[in-house]
Amino acid sequence: MNQNYVEYAVEKTMELLAIDSPTGYTKKAADWVKDTFRMLGYQAFLTNKGGVVVDFGGTDDTDGLLLQAHIDTLGGMVAEVKANGRLKITNLGGLRADNCETENVRIYTREGKVYEGTCQLINPSTHVNKEYSDTKRTFDTVEIVIDEDVNNAEETRKLGIDVGDFVCFEPRSRVTESGYIKSRFLDDKLSVGILLAFAKYLKDKKIVLKRHTYAHITVYEEVGHGGSANIYNQITEVLAIDMGCVGLGIQGSEKKVSICAKDTKGPYSYEMVSKLVAAAKKNHADYAIDVYPNYGSDAEAAIVSGLDVRHGLIGVGTFASHGYERCHKDGVKNVLLVLKGYLEIEDE
Repeated sequence: MNQNYVEYAVEKTMELLAIDSPTGYTKKAADWVKDTFRMLGYQAFLTNKGGVVVDFGGTDDTDGLLLQAHIDTLGGMVAEVKANGRLKITNLGGLRADNCETENVRIYTREGKVYEGTCQLINPSTHVNKEYSDTKRTFDTVEIVIDEDVNNAEETRKLGIDVGDFVCFEPRSRVTESGYIKSRFLDDKLSVGILLAFAKYLKDKKIVLKRHTYAHITVYEEVGHGGSANIYNQITEVLAIDMGCVGLGIQGSEKKVSICAKDTKGPYSYEMVSKLVAAAKKNHADYAIDVYPNYGSDAEAAIVSGLDVRHGLIGVGTFASHGYERCHKDGVKNVLLVLKGYLEIEDE
């Protein structure tokens, strides 16, 4: 697998990270994904739910494979326009108040206006607030300070801001010379970039897959039902490409492809995990098998929705998940190598 495909995956990831797409507000990102796959020469369409389905082709229609990744991210929604003109938010997905403090945000109104602001502790000046260090950070103790001249709820509402508007956090995306990729929301936009790179690889090399393979880019993974959707009857396996965990007691790292054997809801298909490990070994991918204590995936959502399929999960090791995340280009390459091996693509 040429390094150019790793660079392409990162390039497309950075473009996608620049499009705000918290759960429930994903249309712009979905259109971008659909159009980018089409520019590569693939059939791609939007589902009623708002996701993107892509047909990768293949000769065997009786043993189809569905690859899944998601573009929805953590974020916030206005829960209250406060008397002082500032905003109380409720979290979308697993967003945590204690790592949102001092982050810049964009507030999207239903009229299409966008305002900037900052998430701050209530009474945030350490020169004034003696309880600054002792205050527990929750969505009751932080607020969104709008970068407009507003001092009460009426003035804020005159801007068009109201309850139900989306609050999107600045991702702060960057790539270091040493190959590290740092940003909020690498979970799971990096995996979408990887699937785009894999699609480009198939087209460039004129590879016809043995199994008919589809990609489903979902839009509600962060709230648990992204992968619950109508899927072609001939699908026998669902493989989620999502973030791999990095932390204490975990074997994975940012430079490895993580293969998940079990997460919060239970074990993944033994047969699929075994085939994924074999694919990693065959293609000399640096991999780790892990158990994730606090995790769920689109593949599980597909199972819970009633699909009679086997399910698996792989991804780039991601440090500081659901915070300011970090991955590495080596991990991207290792995921691509496992996909190549799993789909039984021989060396060009």
